[in-house]
Amino acid sequence: MESISLEQMEVILDTLEQIRNAIKSLISWNEDICDMNVLLKSPTGMQDLAGNCMLIMAVAEGFKKIDKYTEGKLLPNRPEIPWKQVFGLRNRIAHGYFDMDVEIINEVIKEDLQPLLEATEFFIEHLNKYILK
Repeated sequence: MESISLEQMEVILDTLEQIRNAIKSLISWNEDICDMNVLLKSPTGMQDLAGNCMLIMAVAEGFKKIDKYTEGKLLPNRPEIPWKQVFGLRNRIAHGYFDMDVEIINEVIKEDLQPLLEATEFFIEHLNKYILK
């Protein structure tokens, strides 16, 4: 990653901070929801579901942007994260329109966000050390 300028590194770190904040929001917003299907039963619930989907898309798009900036060299440092699936979910939400499975959103929020948050925090720590060298 020596070819990355300090300016690009700052953009990457800023994006990672935004991703971290979005993941924390998703976890917090949904901690009391056991069944996402309840969101389908009211206009407010539908708004919450749409907000969840928007942040999930933003997180995936942020990682896609980071992958491009780092020429594919950063994300493989956390191979336990299925990066292709992260990017694919973004595409599925963005282009699935009214065909989104609420159970998939529930699974992502309840099972996949914590490991993604840990990876994000690892990247932030790793890149901050790199900058301070």
